[in-house]
Amino acid sequence: MKVAIATTGRFHVLDLARELHYLGDEVTFYSFVPDARVARFGLPAKCNRSLFPLMAPLVAWKRRAPALLPALQQRLMCRTMDAAVAARLEPCDVLICMSGIFVRAAETARRKYGARVILERGSQHIVAQRRILTKLGAMTLPTDFIIDRELAGYQIADRIAVPSTPVVNSFITEAPDLESKLMVNPYGVDLDLFPQRDIARPAGPPTVLFVGGWSLRKGADILSEAIRLLPGVQLIHVGKIEDVPFPSNDSQFKHIGSVQQWDLPKFYQNADALVLASREEGLALVQLQALASGLPLVCTTQTGGGDLALSPALAERISVVPPDNPEALASALSRTLDIFSTSWSSLAEEDRASLSWTAYTQRYQANIGALRNEKIDLRPISART
Repeated sequence: MKVAIATTGRFHVLDLARELHYLGDEVTFYSFVPDARVARFGLPAKCNRSLFPLMAPLVAWKRRAPALLPALQQRLMCRTMDAAVAARLEPCDVLICMSGIFVRAAETARRKYGARVILERGSQHIVAQRRILTKLGAMTLPTDFIIDRELAGYQIADRIAVPSTPVVNSFITEAPDLESKLMVNPYGVDLDLFPQRDIARPAGPPTVLFVGGWSLRKGADILSEAIRLLPGVQLIHVGKIEDVPFPSNDSQFKHIGSVQQWDLPKFYQNADALVLASREEGLALVQLQALASGLPLVCTTQTGGGDLALSPALAERISVVPPDNPEALASALSRTLDIFSTSWSSLAEEDRASLSWTAYTQRYQANIGALRNEKIDLRPISART
């Protein structure tokens, strides 16, 4: 099977591309990721169609001057990537592409090659997402430009790949006619990069880890309240401080800052639990990383963490509470810390294997197989009834 994957950066679809390649599919990966970096993550350079030379000025603009005309920057990035992939797209049976970015490329794949189109949407339906973030007073909101492209992509796609039940629910609420297009598949994790510790954490104050932006979207304000309800418990935050002040003068809280992915394992190895208090999320990869490392997970219903109960043993390590409820979050953390401080045990390898990128990709292949057996309507959207 010939599979084209279109993205900007690597995201999770580079892991998908690598696994599809090693499972025998013919993969072409379109992005602005250079060959050397693609190879570092295990995808042979022969599969890569890097658009970095074309996109370098826009990438530099975004990284070095993100506050300079951001709306224009966003438009140019999306439209240039979309047009470039559409122009360079090689014959394919399936195009997998990131939502909000690729519209013209998806139409080209369908018209020129009769390809199935799978849209990757990692967060909630774009309209639901903007409503939630607007209500929170979040610093960054989806623009009208992105919303229009997201909605266009939803209509073009044969399937919309989403990682969790909260995302499904948001689509059903906002656009029930799209329910038949939804393809639910929780992400995976690199088990080699995130090894499981084989002994309990050394004695010391209970340590709860939060990895991600310290923001309203991630429920940082609720998390602060919950930790203060647990005297003697320390929270370590790894990530950027965004639109919520960090309680830096409180000894219960320690801020590390952003680190590379390969530096995260040492934090998982020295924590007692991972916590995620998000109000809006698709499926945070840090949840899989923590579970693979042997940590229990305490999260809200809006994180997708509940979808990671892929086995009874994993289900025992996951506690899910409502968002915006510091008391419920504190109670779940207290219970989790008590249980795992006295009865810590390793996960069986078959449980860890269900979290792997290989397992994720095998589920993806099964969904593609079912999709390819369906009849495809090659007419433009405007011509359909």
